[in-house]
Amino acid sequence: MTTFMTILGIVVFIVGLLFSIAWHELGHLSTAKMFGIRVPQYMVGFGPTIFSRRKGDTEYGLKAVPLGGYIRMIGMFPPSEDGTLRKRSTSPFRGMIEDARAAAFEELKPGDEKRLFYTRAPWKRVIVMFAGPFMNLILAVVIFLVVLMSFGINTQTTTVSSVSKCVIPASAKSDKCPAGAKDSPAKAAGMLPGDKIVAFDGRPVKEWGTLQQAIRDTTGPATITVQRDGDRKTLQADLIPNKVAKSDGRGGYVEGEYVTAGFLGFTPASGVIPQTFPQSVDRMSDMMVQGVEALVALPSKVPDLWNAAFDGGERKQDSPMGVVGAARVGGEVFSLDIPPTQRVATMLFLVAGFNLSLFLFNMLPLLPLDGGHIAGALWESVRRAFAKVFRRPDPGPFDVAKLMPVAYVVAGIFICFTLLVLVADVVNPVRLAG
Repeated sequence: MTTFMTILGIVVFIVGLLFSIAWHELGHLSTAKMFGIRVPQYMVGFGPTIFSRRKGDTEYGLKAVPLGGYIRMIGMFPPSEDGTLRKRSTSPFRGMIEDARAAAFEELKPGDEKRLFYTRAPWKRVIVMFAGPFMNLILAVVIFLVVLMSFGINTQTTTVSSVSKCVIPASAKSDKCPAGAKDSPAKAAGMLPGDKIVAFDGRPVKEWGTLQQAIRDTTGPATITVQRDGDRKTLQADLIPNKVAKSDGRGGYVEGEYVTAGFLGFTPASGVIPQTFPQSVDRMSDMMVQGVEALVALPSKVPDLWNAAFDGGERKQDSPMGVVGAARVGGEVFSLDIPPTQRVATMLFLVAGFNLSLFLFNMLPLLPLDGGHIAGALWESVRRAFAKVFRRPDPGPFDVAKLMPVAYVVAGIFICFTLLVLVADVVNPVRLAG
């Protein structure tokens, strides 16, 4: 049964991956057609074509390798300065440029002169190239909201899981009470596991983050109202300053950092709790920030990835994963011993995270990514605006094809990184448990 659920999880993730890719390319396709650009192909996947059908000007199809997708637009790059397509140069860099330019006009037909991508106004090209990543962002936001507000997420609550026996600093290597240690304020006040704290110093509390901050801001006497066995009881506690783990501002902790703050002495219980809309938006904002930070930190992850792939080093939980690793995690999600609703929620979170990563990665202003074409169109707008202000001749379209050598370098780096992640995902994968 576990094997079946693992395979089912992998299949579900791959379906989610293919839908995400198709959704991304649909953004490019719909806006390109809206602006009258001819699109000969809309493909999900790479490699041999499994299925295709032509409708109007466009061939729609599915390819064998589900590692991406593309639409082919006519005239992605302008002709050379003399308005012609030159023969291939013996210079490797010039050859790259001319090959890219030739490919942009490969399927040119009579009447296409007014349906070329590069002839559209820069703002239209920005919309076409931004539409793909934006579709991934929309999908990520919708999934996150559905999961957070309906299924809920594992969150610390105001219910007491355990009560500390004594006062020890959070930085202590052992949680055993040393000789002569004082009872924790929670124990001295008579707090018990299972108590649900509903008010602190007369102020109602409903979530852990609010209660945590109130405790940390307090030293000295405080009243704590708890719900126990259906009744409400008021406990009198005398909070003391103690070294505690630094809060991340969201109810969690910053690993390895400590501050001196008010101390009560209990561990909150966790539960799967639906989030309100403001809470969900706040969490999504945090995810976006964390995603940007992870993208910036990506180069620094290479040494650990190399060690994990070839030297048997530890594969960290925040290590980058490729499609193979993510599919494996998807299989593991479906085999976890958790309620089915939480399996579905976790899988949806995985797909949403993948879409958020697609959005952030594609917005990098580098060719061949969408962000590179956006940057080219924006630069063209700046050049033309500058020429207009100073009454100079229109400089014409910015020739993005001249950046193709850079695009090949970026693509080469990306391929090498992808292969490294693939090896690490196979020989030393990230695991959810154990």
